[in-house]
Amino acid sequence: MHVYETKHPVAHSADQMFALVARVEDYPKFLPLCEELTVKSREQREGREVLIATMTIGYGLIHESFTTQVHLHDRAARTILVEYLDGPFTFLENRWRFHPRGEGACEVDFYIAYAFRSRLFERLVGRLFAKAVERYTTAFEARADTIYGRAAPALASQQ
Repeated sequence: MHVYETKHPVAHSADQMFALVARVEDYPKFLPLCEELTVKSREQREGREVLIATMTIGYGLIHESFTTQVHLHDRAARTILVEYLDGPFTFLENRWRFHPRGEGACEVDFYIAYAFRSRLFERLVGRLFAKAVERYTTAFEARADTIYGRAAPALASQQ
């Protein structure tokens, strides 16, 4: 199993970053390897929004789709949990937490654990997928800069 975890300060509020990550439909516009994302369902469960989404990742001639259940757990706590349902993995879990760090800034706590179903598929895309995962937080930060504007130089230098 592969595990990647990082805590990354950004010059955008926790609410802004939560909203950005929650907009899964926008992922193909900026997320590495993400070619398509389709939300199959969206419902409220116990006061929380839950999505079923299928993402297609690709590189060159290789294209794979996988389906996840996305729990927008708690907007007040700014937590998102992604659980694997179907596709080329035997396991996939992804967690996001956004911790406020003063006005207009937060710390992004990103965790992902995954294992590929096929050793051949892992040999073909494993390293590429790992490198893409490591770039996810910076891809979201760049998207936040595009959507919300860039941080003031003084705040950015404190990171």
